[in-house]
Amino acid sequence: MLARMLQNEFRRKTGITLTLFMFVLLAAILVASGTRMIMELSTSIQHLFTESKTPHVVQMHSGELDRNKVSQWTQANDLVAQHQIVDMINVDGSHVYFGAESEKGSIMDMDFVVQNKEFDYLLNMNNEKIQVNEGEIAVPVYYLQEKQLQLGDSVVIQDGSFNRSYRIVDFVRDAQMNPSIIHSKRFVISPHDFQMLEQSTGETEYLIEFRLVDPNKTNEFIQTYQNAALPNSGPLVTYSLFQLLNALTGGVVAAVIIMVSLILIVIAVCCIRFTMLATIEEDYREISVMKAIGVSGRDIRTLYLSKYVVIAGLACIVGYLSSIYVNRLFTSNIMLYMGSAPATWLNEALSLFAAITIFAIVLGCCILVLRRFNQISAIEGLRSGSLGDTVVSTMKLSLSNSRWSRSVPVFLALQDVIQRKRLYRLLLLVFTVSSLIIIVPVNFLNTLRAPSFISYMGVGQSDIRIDLRYSEDVEQRYAELLEHVRTDSDVLRYSPLVTTQFNVRNNEGGYDQISVETGDFSIFPLSYLSGLAPKTDNEIALSDANSRELDKKVGDSIVLMVEDREKTMVVSGIYQDVTNGGKTAKALLPYDKNRVLWYVVSLDLKDASQITDKIAAYEQAFSPAKVTDLQGYLHQTLGGTIDQLKRVTIAVLVVAVLVSILITSLFLRMLVAKDHGDIAILRSLGFALSNIRLKYVMITLIVLGIGVLAGMILANTAGPLLISAIMSSFGASHMEFVINPLQAYILCPLMLASAITIAALLSIQSIREASIVKMIVE
Repeated sequence: MLARMLQNEFRRKTGITLTLFMFVLLAAILVASGTRMIMELSTSIQHLFTESKTPHVVQMHSGELDRNKVSQWTQANDLVAQHQIVDMINVDGSHVYFGAESEKGSIMDMDFVVQNKEFDYLLNMNNEKIQVNEGEIAVPVYYLQEKQLQLGDSVVIQDGSFNRSYRIVDFVRDAQMNPSIIHSKRFVISPHDFQMLEQSTGETEYLIEFRLVDPNKTNEFIQTYQNAALPNSGPLVTYSLFQLLNALTGGVVAAVIIMVSLILIVIAVCCIRFTMLATIEEDYREISVMKAIGVSGRDIRTLYLSKYVVIAGLACIVGYLSSIYVNRLFTSNIMLYMGSAPATWLNEALSLFAAITIFAIVLGCCILVLRRFNQISAIEGLRSGSLGDTVVSTMKLSLSNSRWSRSVPVFLALQDVIQRKRLYRLLLLVFTVSSLIIIVPVNFLNTLRAPSFISYMGVGQSDIRIDLRYSEDVEQRYAELLEHVRTDSDVLRYSPLVTTQFNVRNNEGGYDQISVETGDFSIFPLSYLSGLAPKTDNEIALSDANSRELDKKVGDSIVLMVEDREKTMVVSGIYQDVTNGGKTAKALLPYDKNRVLWYVVSLDLKDASQITDKIAAYEQAFSPAKVTDLQGYLHQTLGGTIDQLKRVTIAVLVVAVLVSILITSLFLRMLVAKDHGDIAILRSLGFALSNIRLKYVMITLIVLGIGVLAGMILANTAGPLLISAIMSSFGASHMEFVINPLQAYILCPLMLASAITIAALLSIQSIREASIVKMIVE
């Protein structure tokens, strides 16, 4: 009997049933996909790090290196399990060709290495150790994505008389240098080719790598290393920072998906509550009759609950299965850069648990709503035929005094929204949230793509950026560059900046390394979270991540080792930086030439239209300098993240529009069924069907207008807070959206309004010519 009743119920309300099914399905797909993505991101990183045997501590070094000193110190250190020194040949991009054009405009450092023997293995697309023969090369996966390279393509290195072509036989997954936000990439060549390259071109740099007996003692080891006065002309990077940087792109995308799925769950619960209340209202007489003939309240609740159990159960099962395929869209970048870890039961279990959670939430909502059956009296229900709890506002509009008197359907729609405002809360919530989850990702995407996003990378806005990396004659080249820029009549303003490693006293009394940029920060200023740029030589500005790690705020003091002496510095400001793990600083200090990491000259031109020509001129004059415009710098650094976010934004936009259409259809069908008596009266008074339909369309558009306005307000207030919470772990705890008004406030609302209007017109087709007497009697 229960099966027959369910079948009749589904047949009688097919549209509503399918709408609810689709809604729960969407929520289940997104929450299962988001959970699966986070798990795959975590397990893929762990698998990549395990297979590559990623070092726990890496000291990058440029210049002369005493290998024996490092080896002797390491052998005497009980904290070290393994160590090795990796030689890298840094070849300027202007000498590297993937096709007809060189990579002279690339900001990436191209380092050529041989496969490591002990650990820090460079892996292929199957996460296996890469082995190449003479004349072959394995290219970083970054270039596979950026240059659309294929196996068999050639990489040519040409520097003066040296000309060598290598055939691509594999692509490199590098646990240390995978992400585009890391501006170094390692190419694998054979030992013989390495020797030829070392003798003919490039500069040699080193990675001094350590794997520890106990990774939890990383800080203790770093302190010991720094106190030993060992080679340290370069940044020191740890295992945890490698993990953080690898998780950046996928982590941001997964967080956005989870945020949207949580919002959808809230809407789903509200939607089901409304549907059940409307169903109870509609079936009030039937429920009263069943109570009157002795059917228990428990059996009646079971009957109604069974329908939603079946809907939610099927939707969650289909959603879970669909998430397996949908997830591939979101995890394509993860799979490309890190590969897929062996499937584990935990991954599937957590994804399934997420779908089951959706089912449990729906079931719990249903049980709470069905408690209303306890309030239904058989006698009162048969007498009134109504639940009797609909609240109508006492506020009324006068048609004769209304400016809408010439458009009666519009007046009636406005009056209905005002008098029954509680009834339209669900529709308002859906439209508000839909606007929010459309506008926030669009604004976030525009923010990442905007030139002003450079400020979140700890860099001031300028037309051109010139980077000089370490080489034997780098000081001379830097002086020549400054002289050339100073005398260039096309240059409006310029700012030379030098990044150097300093030791900073930590909270335990030891010393850690910190990258400090020195120069004049008033020429291309940053936006500071608090405080100002340093103006004297005893002031320092800290990145947000550094200020939190050192537990310092504006006005506090820190101690740096400057020219072999302790110097107390006052924190003048806190800024945001998502590069280098977000751990940087800025000060006006003398720097040690032996500890310089890189030199940068930023400049603005008098005529911005000359940027392209000026970049080409500086590349030719100061090769191997890296000369880029602001947009190119952003694209090369965050291109992968932006592409991923673009796909997610499109998916979220489609989901938000689909959700709005489904809810609008569901709501209007129920509203028309609820108002069949009022519709009959309007028809008896001579109202045309077109006017009655217009009333319901206008009701939808009025609520939509209020919802879009509320969504815009939330998008500009709560939206940046949500994104800042996501980005805080990467060094940007306070983001301000760069808004494209045409997209955010015109195109997106118009697209939403168009879809909802069409859905409304289709949904009110049930208002047809019918017997007025029959409708009034019913």
